Amino acid sequence: MSESTDRESTVTPRFSVLTSVFNPDPSHLEACLASVEQQTFAGSFEHIVVDDASSRVEVRSVLNGLEQLPWRHVIRRPANGGVVAASNDALAAASGDVIVLLDHDDVLAPEALSRLAEFFEENPDAQVVYSDHDLLRFDDRLYSPVFNPDFSPERLRNHNYITHLVAARRSLVVDIGGFTVGTDGAQDHDLLLRLSEHVDRFHHIPEILLHWRQSATSFSGDPETNNAAFEREVAVVAAHLERCGIEAAVSRAANPGVVRIERCVHGVPTVSVVIPTCGSRGRIWGVERIFIHDAVASLLADADDRIRFEIVAVIDADTDEVVERGLRQIVGDALRIVTYTDPFNFSDKINRGVAAATGDFVLLLNDDTELIAPGSVAEMVGLAQSEDIGMVGAKLLFEDGTLQHGGHLYHGTISHSFLGWQGDHPGPHRILAVERECAGVTAAAALLRREVFNRIGGMNTALPANYNDVDLSLTVRSAGYRIVWTPYASWYHFEQKSFDHPIAQSEIDEIERRWGDFLRHDPYSNPNLAPGRTDWLELPLRSGATPL
Repeated sequence: MSESTDRESTVTPRFSVLTSVFNPDPSHLEACLASVEQQTFAGSFEHIVVDDASSRVEVRSVLNGLEQLPWRHVIRRPANGGVVAASNDALAAASGDVIVLLDHDDVLAPEALSRLAEFFEENPDAQVVYSDHDLLRFDDRLYSPVFNPDFSPERLRNHNYITHLVAARRSLVVDIGGFTVGTDGAQDHDLLLRLSEHVDRFHHIPEILLHWRQSATSFSGDPETNNAAFEREVAVVAAHLERCGIEAAVSRAANPGVVRIERCVHGVPTVSVVIPTCGSRGRIWGVERIFIHDAVASLLADADDRIRFEIVAVIDADTDEVVERGLRQIVGDALRIVTYTDPFNFSDKINRGVAAATGDFVLLLNDDTELIAPGSVAEMVGLAQSEDIGMVGAKLLFEDGTLQHGGHLYHGTISHSFLGWQGDHPGPHRILAVERECAGVTAAAALLRREVFNRIGGMNTALPANYNDVDLSLTVRSAGYRIVWTPYASWYHFEQKSFDHPIAQSEIDEIERRWGDFLRHDPYSNPNLAPGRTDWLELPLRSGATPL
């Protein structure tokens, strides 16, 4: 290839759309083929169609009747080999710079290839690109748009949140060996996981570029009909983790399509629980309590031999002495007391508590909490062991069992994702049922390696009451770490049963001064979602289906 041709190819890639075919509804196949033919893209592309020995006469008739076009190539396999074999045949026949995966019953948006071309032109170093998608109903109406976050590797391990549309440099896909034999039904997830092992990040186009056909044999129609395929999902995630050197038990989660990953805890690390308190009391479920006593007792009642606890209580000097006396009875020798004599400053209290801690990990914990899920702290430690994970957050529930915290959301507001939803709800597209990256997490229950906390300089004392965990989160991320929220660690958080601090103008000014635009562009939200909301509701006129 000449230098000028290579430069041109780099600026405007040639696309190879790959479609393996086996016995789809003939009308669905025709719609799929037509969607490629109707692309607005004026550049060079080809459509590689591999018939995996379809037995339906109508399907063979559709393929036999195709108009002969120079950009469409139909390959007929002599015997059915499965989607992996057919996809590898399509990959071998491809000649484009970028492959685009298209199932035999799905439909490309007319501008799909044009938008991909524009993106690759603007981002010549991009290796893997994905878009948003919606579903195509049985009556051919569009609905249920899936507005994806930017690249979320932890979520990808838990389930294939990307699905469609995916485009990748052909050379990279070939270099990693194409589609893995034996992963039929989970081949796309496997490919994405293997690609993620070779590139720093995937790129995301926040536009619906594909309509995913709902059918009885696809995950979009009924995930439970694909039990065999989902067992392969578990296997490909386990293989990925092994290649990445992550020791974990992998199994099916309670929600369809979700993989449960339980990371091993290395050694028996000490977790220093830093818990500021002024000895607040309150009535919970009809019973008066001293919050910190119940918070600590619930932790220590979780007999988990994978970790050791050190309790660092940062206690206001004027606190009733019964609070410290009770803590000594509950905790014993594992208790460290830090007496706090200055005016209230939550950030300073945390910093002083961490300075007194000796553990490898620090759990920042509000005193008005109570552990729900046994093993929560070990679950968080398992994640925080990864060098690139800087902080781990947990699911927090209000007293009535509704959700208080599903991760921070910085999308036109600073809030908690899905605030007030039922605590056991999986969320749209199972977002609350998976471990996933978040823009930030609350310090009411957040775990960090102590060296990470010290490296970033601790909490910002210019934010004594509010937004200090937002600042902490953004500081952690700006240092190059990921922040992960897990639904498998959970506490009750009796928020506002203790102190309720008004937001000072100085705190608003400080968080804006430091982070400004970061507070309005959450990479784990999506610009198609309505700003100022916490429930992933799309903007008007973006729900997909037009009125009947």
